[in-house]
Amino acid sequence: MGRKNGALVAVAVGAFLAGMFVNPYRAAEAQAMNHVYELRTYTTLEGQLPALLERFGGGETDLFEKHGMSGVGYWVPLDEPDSENTLVYMLAHESREAAAASWRAFGGDPEWTAMREASGRLVSNVVSVFLSPTDFSPAR
Repeated sequence: MGRKNGALVAVAVGAFLAGMFVNPYRAAEAQAMNHVYELRTYTTLEGQLPALLERFGGGETDLFEKHGMSGVGYWVPLDEPDSENTLVYMLAHESREAAAASWRAFGGDPEWTAMREASGRLVSNVVSVFLSPTDFSPAR
């Protein structure tokens, strides 16, 4: 009976591995489809948008990546008055739970603490909206 069970296990493992080689990206595709997106809008204190953009471009986005947040895009509105004090950006997360964990880790990172202390307070308001792509979205 031991040989028979061993043979069944070997066949099952072989079938599993064959499936992985036939389509090794299926698991990754399934995980990617569960992504959530976070749209964040920062309103800066008067005159502080250039400093905020400098901080983002000077390493803040690298810290996002370090803590599992993928940058999708970063924008400044074209029209006044928002063009003078607003940064809009989007991050991709594995899930809302992953987003919460990433933000906690980011907030506790000594590099972020030093960066924030060096730049001082730049932002007066933050709006965060979590988004789920539709079935017809290219972001799916």
